[in-house]
Amino acid sequence: MSNDTLQIRRIGIDTYHENVAYLNRECAFYRAEGFQALSKIKVCANGNKLLAVLNVVDDSSIVHSGELGLSEQAFQKLNIDEGALVTVEHAEPPASMDAVRRKINGERLSQDDFTSIAKDIAETRYSKMEMAAFLVATGQNNLDRDELLYLTRAMLDSGERMNWHESLVADKHCIGGIPGNRTSMLVVPIVAAHGMLIPKTSSRAITSPAGTADTMEVLAEVNLSPERLHDIVRQERGCLAWGGTAKLAPVDDLLISVERPLGIDSQGQMVASILSKKLAAGSTHLIVDIPVGPTAKVRHMRQALALRKLFEFVGDQLNIHLEVMITDGRQPVGRGIGPVLEARDIMQVLENNPDAPFDLRQKSLQLAGRIIEFDPDVRGGQGYAIARDILDSGRAIAKMNDLIQAQGAKTIDFTPGILCHEVCADKEGIVTHIDNFQMAKIARIAGAPMDKKAGVDLLKKIGDRVQKGEPIYRVYAGFSADFKFAKTLAVDDNGYRIGVEEHVLKPLVAF
Repeated sequence: MSNDTLQIRRIGIDTYHENVAYLNRECAFYRAEGFQALSKIKVCANGNKLLAVLNVVDDSSIVHSGELGLSEQAFQKLNIDEGALVTVEHAEPPASMDAVRRKINGERLSQDDFTSIAKDIAETRYSKMEMAAFLVATGQNNLDRDELLYLTRAMLDSGERMNWHESLVADKHCIGGIPGNRTSMLVVPIVAAHGMLIPKTSSRAITSPAGTADTMEVLAEVNLSPERLHDIVRQERGCLAWGGTAKLAPVDDLLISVERPLGIDSQGQMVASILSKKLAAGSTHLIVDIPVGPTAKVRHMRQALALRKLFEFVGDQLNIHLEVMITDGRQPVGRGIGPVLEARDIMQVLENNPDAPFDLRQKSLQLAGRIIEFDPDVRGGQGYAIARDILDSGRAIAKMNDLIQAQGAKTIDFTPGILCHEVCADKEGIVTHIDNFQMAKIARIAGAPMDKKAGVDLLKKIGDRVQKGEPIYRVYAGFSADFKFAKTLAVDDNGYRIGVEEHVLKPLVAF
């Protein structure tokens, strides 16, 4: 081994979307080159290169002085054998950080600025701290609509794009904020059974107790290669998969890895994230669901209408047929909050079980009906009836079972976590209000979505009468520490308000 090379050592640490390298402090190369902890380095081997954040190690049992350790993420990306020789040098700082600093100072950025930023992020030139700076600089209302278009286009161009070679490729997306709102897992089998192409690629949860991919993973494999995803969609006319393996708008995945721990979910980033992913997935027609309610992401109708204008402006500029549906966001949809409980609700609706949550069924039919009306052979206003007939006839559950088998069926167990706390009404009356944010927080503290069986199971919804001491929901967890924290949170504020019928919160929209 020469003085300017190091041996690769695989360090079994999951650094989640960040390349991390490890050098021993006693390494002569480390001392000679003047490396510092958390600086960026470039690792080269056999024509491959990797940019990584440097961590300095004092324990030789982790990495020896003649070795370079790589986290799981970095080792897989460099794609060489353990023990192979690599060269290491300082990485040039990303030139586009100048644009981020200008944005922090309130300047307006150009398309070239956003393109450079997206390129550097995609090439992992940004550390998570630098990505956090970009997210904060562009958060809330710090992007005008043209900047939002530039960001969306830059994120779209950062990765691959699917082309299904069909004139109508449908999709739907909810902006989130409503626990249990797993309508995609009902819309996809209904629309696919109608014969329309609907390749649904979804993200995992960012700030919620479950995303569509997290819940579908209870039933089937969601980590599909692009080749397998194509085969399934061609065969079944749809899929319900995680979008992270398809390399679609990869900048979005990297930014989400920073947004999740920070709890950041700004409107501009949300619009860019949704539309870049949908366009990259080859969608030509899209329904966007914006729930409105006092504890939803969007709390006022004027805010929903402004957000709709943003979606429509960017969608029109990027040539995607987009319709926005503003829906009832007063309370969770369905009963279950958390992957296993939500998957149970979905299967009950598909199986036409009389105990299935009525609100989840109705909302899914409304959304599926609007998508079916994209079909030029369907007259306006007939979509709902067609969707209902597909569901009632059993064609939707048959299609869902086909999708599950095609993606790779899992052993399905709808039993929730073994630890259970029952939350009861503190007085008699009518449920007038349910706090979406608090219910989602309780489910997350209980362990969802990492613990698939954790979550909250609602027994009462807005408008239901309750007696004092009657159970209103149950909290499930699999681990005692999670259970203790979730139980304490529910005791401090159970998220329900009980009063008289006159105080029941009325919906802002029809459904």
